Amino acid sequence: MAQLSFPIEQIKHHYAVVVVGSGYGAAIAASRLARAGQEVAVLERGKEFQPGEYPGTEIAAVAEMQASTPDGLAGSRTGLYEFNVNPDINVFKGCGLGGTSLVNANVALRAEPRVFEDSRWPKALKDDLKTRVEEGYQRAEEMLKPEPYPASGFPTLPKLQALELSAKSMGAKFYRPPINVNFSLAGPNHVGVDQRPCTCCGDCVTGCNYGAKNTLIMNYLPDATNYGAEIYTQVDVRWIERSDGRWLVHYEALGVGREAFNAPEMTVSADILILGGGTLGSTEILLRSKAHGLALSDHVGEHFTGNGDVLGFAYDTDHVINGVGWGHHHPGEIPPVGPCITGVIDLREQPVLDDGMVIEEGSPPGPLASFLPAGLAVAADLAGREVKPGIREEVREEERKLASWLEGPYRGAVHNTQTFLVMTHDNGAGRMTLENDRLRIHWPGVGDQPIFDKVNARLDNASKALGGEYVINPLWSKLLHNNLVSVHPLGGCVMAEDAERGVVNHKGQVFSSAEGPKAYDNLYVMDGAIVPLPLGVNPLLTISALAERAVALAASDRGWKIDYKLPSQPAHAPAIPKVGIEFTETMSGYFSSHVKDDFQRGADQGKAENSPFTFTLTIVSEDLQTMLTDPQHSAEMVGSVVAPALSSHPLTVNEGRFNLFVVDESQPATRRMWYRMVLNADEGRAYFFEGFKLITDRPVFDVWHDATTLYVTVYEGSDNKSEVLGKGILIIRPQDFFRQLTTMRATHARTLEQRLEAEAHFGRFFVGVLAQKYGRIFSWPAAT
Repeated sequence: MAQLSFPIEQIKHHYAVVVVGSGYGAAIAASRLARAGQEVAVLERGKEFQPGEYPGTEIAAVAEMQASTPDGLAGSRTGLYEFNVNPDINVFKGCGLGGTSLVNANVALRAEPRVFEDSRWPKALKDDLKTRVEEGYQRAEEMLKPEPYPASGFPTLPKLQALELSAKSMGAKFYRPPINVNFSLAGPNHVGVDQRPCTCCGDCVTGCNYGAKNTLIMNYLPDATNYGAEIYTQVDVRWIERSDGRWLVHYEALGVGREAFNAPEMTVSADILILGGGTLGSTEILLRSKAHGLALSDHVGEHFTGNGDVLGFAYDTDHVINGVGWGHHHPGEIPPVGPCITGVIDLREQPVLDDGMVIEEGSPPGPLASFLPAGLAVAADLAGREVKPGIREEVREEERKLASWLEGPYRGAVHNTQTFLVMTHDNGAGRMTLENDRLRIHWPGVGDQPIFDKVNARLDNASKALGGEYVINPLWSKLLHNNLVSVHPLGGCVMAEDAERGVVNHKGQVFSSAEGPKAYDNLYVMDGAIVPLPLGVNPLLTISALAERAVALAASDRGWKIDYKLPSQPAHAPAIPKVGIEFTETMSGYFSSHVKDDFQRGADQGKAENSPFTFTLTIVSEDLQTMLTDPQHSAEMVGSVVAPALSSHPLTVNEGRFNLFVVDESQPATRRMWYRMVLNADEGRAYFFEGFKLITDRPVFDVWHDATTLYVTVYEGSDNKSEVLGKGILIIRPQDFFRQLTTMRATHARTLEQRLEAEAHFGRFFVGVLAQKYGRIFSWPAAT
């Protein structure tokens, strides 16, 4: 499938709308505002995954895990499976283009209507329940295409049958909920994305490799690009500030090696800024922005809820469950598992709203399957609630446990284990804070709330109906102080009537002080962070409905018209990515605005004036072969500049152009490496930077000096036709050169062999030119 994201070097300095994140709220905002004719940029911290690229083995899955703990960060900041680990409650979420839609169980249930009767919802929203909120639900359903697991034409699922058996034993309502999974289409969908029907692999929560799951990269996000939105991945937004009527978004570009140089943040500006980084992401950005001086409500981070999430197991039942995903197995190797969730025991509509809950079955994904036999057996011994068997049945149980230990999770006890996922109503009293610049969640005694005893009693009954041993979530037990795990975090930037009670108003606009209803007109939060209380059901559809309403109001307030018609199609045929090359380089030296005609005097004067100049640039070619064969040897650049003579803040590089070893027409024996770029200052000023390295026929001992010395001119405006501001010289220090080597990598290579060959091809060209110019010091053939 075609990639949706743009190369980071193409990012502009300013957009009408910047959307942070790419989960349900963010994707909806991007799609709808692009349809309203606005110039939209989406900034996502994670990577882009397309079907076929998700982990299928234990090793690959573990490599994509990241965890923020009280002791620090483990794993990559762009890892797909993100854990926030805390003493009281832990959170699992997705990190990638599409957010948690990549790793959730797809359930698209509406919240019980009584949820909206709570006084914590603003009156204006409650007044809209039958109009704009209902329209929001309908528009989300139109795009996400939820439907129940088919009653015919698809395999019978043992785990679904077992859940229905539990429901009957409990005298409870049971049905197949709508899930965002495609069961029929084989071809382009309503936004032009090619999809295939579900294979029933069971690996929804590690990523669908078959193109059947209706994640956001199947609908809202490609729809946004169909209407001109630009999507950038591996962009970590850190904080925001208001400056001269626009929003400055401070971000770090990840995965390109800038971390090796401790490079400063970069910025992009927007007229309208929409935070859609999820409950944890948007809250973290606002907390950090508040610390930087942005006026906000004092309630940022408060009213966190885990949506009453509970995970449990009916271990080693009397029934075959077949509830573990395929992982690396191919279709036909093991029986169909089905989508992660296909059934629900709906225990809502209780006399007291907060006593309601839903119980759904699940399927642990295949890439994590090998951890299940030991993990569940140990958990059963530590925290299980066992149905007392007879001697003969006890022997059979031990045989099944042994089978799982010896033969793996597709045999024995694990093969007979039902997974339960519960959502209910906790008290929403969690609090998020920034500690050591990382988000932490505090909620003492969260697991001691009476509702969780009721949940465990219900799951115990559901397990007994199957003859299984109820295993409480291994993290929720007296041994571990009743800690919980949530996969549906909500709150932190909750909506309310005013800043004394929440963080955003009913439109999602962020309150601009600690008290009163006044809000920033063009700063929004549109994600689960705005939900002021637990929903007691899978929240994705309600988050989507609220986002549809908020973005419709944002457009209406500005007189914009959103074109909702379907289908939509890509504006251009998708380009097949070519093998490219990228590396990150730091150069430093001195610059003076008082010398305009001589590089060395500019550097000397800059040193005397204590006017340093440093850049960290990522140089990217999206087509290595063309770069090396075209006489201009061109690539693009993005990065940052620290130059106190130009700005007291780091400047951001845009429209960067690099030329490698271009023949100097006035001196045919000389080649130049050109660096040309626009430097945008946070204050709104722009400068043009032009620099070159001279590569010529010289003795071998001059090669280091020439290849690492850049002669710099800075112009007052945005091109080299502007007035010269000053000159200087930059160099590469040896330690920075060795760091630079670690950042060089081929991009879009499909195999390790292809990657190594591309990197070697670039190296042969680079060293070949130097060998030709400096006495043929190496044996590489001369480059052209």
